[in-house]
Amino acid sequence: MRKSHPVRRAVLAGAATVSGIVLLLSLKPASDPGAGSAAGGAAPPVAAQSPQGGRGAGAGTVTGDAARTQYGPVQVRLTVSGGKITGAEAVQAPKGGQSDQVTADAVPKLNRAAVAAGSADIDAVSGATYTSAGYVKSLQSALDKAAAAAGPAAQESSGANSGSGGGGRGEGDAGQGTQVLTGDAAQTQYGPVQVRVTVSGGRITDVEALQAPKGGRSDQVTADAVPRLNRAAVAAGTADIDAVSGATYTSAGYTQSLQSALDRAGG
Repeated sequence: MRKSHPVRRAVLAGAATVSGIVLLLSLKPASDPGAGSAAGGAAPPVAAQSPQGGRGAGAGTVTGDAARTQYGPVQVRLTVSGGKITGAEAVQAPKGGQSDQVTADAVPKLNRAAVAAGSADIDAVSGATYTSAGYVKSLQSALDKAAAAAGPAAQESSGANSGSGGGGRGEGDAGQGTQVLTGDAAQTQYGPVQVRVTVSGGRITDVEALQAPKGGRSDQVTADAVPRLNRAAVAAGTADIDAVSGATYTSAGYTQSLQSALDRAGG
């Protein structure tokens, strides 16, 4: 009997191995059911427009427009569940230099206030007037988007739209509805002053300065005077407030713009 050559035996063994591998591969399923989702990545978060049934339904996140401030943009993202704010966070806030400390102190307070109030009717944080104003503006934008997405029922409960609907909830009805009114910009020797007032139940519940003198010494004067003027306006409930010592022009412009806003609210 002829003895087989070692090289021939190696070739035959290799061919058998390849055939076995091909057979095993032919038995594997054509596709992996989880491959599509893994390749596509996680789906983006569902915005608050998912609850189309109206008040009390749905959950998701909604991001307000970025509000520009003197120290940088502020942008708020809300988590809404069951028609209520369950979480708030600032995805943008002033940073760099002293702004880092101001943001670190103010933003958590503003977040908690937004959740507690369930609206944009929150007080400014002392020492963070501009950041607070930008936060409220972006917060209101997010609430408007959530209300619009959730349908007419949710819009009725939105603070931005209160008093505009029917059923006796007119703007002049004391004790009902919330209005956010912006006064005319009052020109002063050091720059314009413009005030925005929140009126709820016929009372001033919040005031903020959208514009105020800035640059040089005006920055310090504004930072000291505006928070005092805001508190005075809320406490008085009118534009009949005292000027802040050392800020006569700013106080006069503030009072003028405040009165303009109150005139629009019907006094």
